[in-house]
Amino acid sequence: MTPGGGGPMKDCEYSQISTHSSSPMESPHKKKKIAARRKWEVFPGRNKFFCNGRIMMARQTGVFYLTLVLILVTSGLFFAFDCPYLAVKITPAIPVVGGILFFFVMGTLLRTSFSDPGVLPRATPDEAADLERQIGNAEDIANGTSSGGYRPPPRTREVIINGQTVKLKYCFTCKIFRPPRASHCSLCDNCVERFDHHCPWVGNCVGKRNYRFFYMFILSLSFLTVFIFAFVITHVILRSQQTGFLNALKDSPASVLEAVVCFFSVWSIVGLSGFHTYLISSNQTTNEDIKGSWSNKRGKENYNPYSYGNIITNCCAALCGPISPSLIDRRGFIQPDTPQPAAPTNGITMYGATQSQSNMMFSSL
Repeated sequence: MTPGGGGPMKDCEYSQISTHSSSPMESPHKKKKIAARRKWEVFPGRNKFFCNGRIMMARQTGVFYLTLVLILVTSGLFFAFDCPYLAVKITPAIPVVGGILFFFVMGTLLRTSFSDPGVLPRATPDEAADLERQIGNAEDIANGTSSGGYRPPPRTREVIINGQTVKLKYCFTCKIFRPPRASHCSLCDNCVERFDHHCPWVGNCVGKRNYRFFYMFILSLSFLTVFIFAFVITHVILRSQQTGFLNALKDSPASVLEAVVCFFSVWSIVGLSGFHTYLISSNQTTNEDIKGSWSNKRGKENYNPYSYGNIITNCCAALCGPISPSLIDRRGFIQPDTPQPAAPTNGITMYGATQSQSNMMFSSL
């Protein structure tokens, strides 16, 4: 072996990537295998993951923790200071009903906050490059700088749903044509199926896969807030009949705090529940209602193609239908032989769906 010779060095480098078993002369560190990485570790959106990718949330979760604190503190004070008195003076069913409502509220909140709302996979690098090339050719043709006769697809596509023309918009971030009712969340940087809105109170987007849990959360929270407020007032009235109003407030100062929190929050919670009840009954999303997508002002022939024409059927479709599986496979392993997508201009690594997933998504339209 000659010093400075290139042959042995090349052989050594080749042995590191060789698929054959390592020779006994190799150092132990060369035998170590690179640990497989999961897809959530290189997820392109602005999301936070916990429990090895099982929990998926938005990056801004401060308001979500405020929601947890308000529910836990208000309910805890109610069970600690009001329920013992009410259970003796009225009925033991009060803390039982309150406990059932509390656990239902917490269960639906966590289910909404920790789940995939229906994120759509981004295009693979090959699919994105091909589509960008087609769109670039389209711009050249429009500007008269292309001499070819090929006319690529435009930036929007149209599909017919129940006799209504619906446009599919191209997402420049995800490099896909979004399916109907999908939209790109600027906070999470994801395209979401049947996007309703981004809710900071639950710390997640509300979409196709978690909308029913969000609705059940705000509806049950309305009942819990009204329940606590009504029985806190009852508690104060019963005590004031025995010791006077001021003494009743001094004996149970926690009831004052509960009443204030419930009084100022019940209006917005009940109003939000009523608004989403209207949306469910007409099979609309918050995004569509705000934009006026199916408003009569856009034309006499403009109507909601997703409505079944019956309130009960619309409610059953939104609340009782099967939950579609997640499309992003965030806990799946990255295959070592699969080329990884290049990092986009914003510095976030991206990965996409397979071609079969994209074909399956558009074939279902």
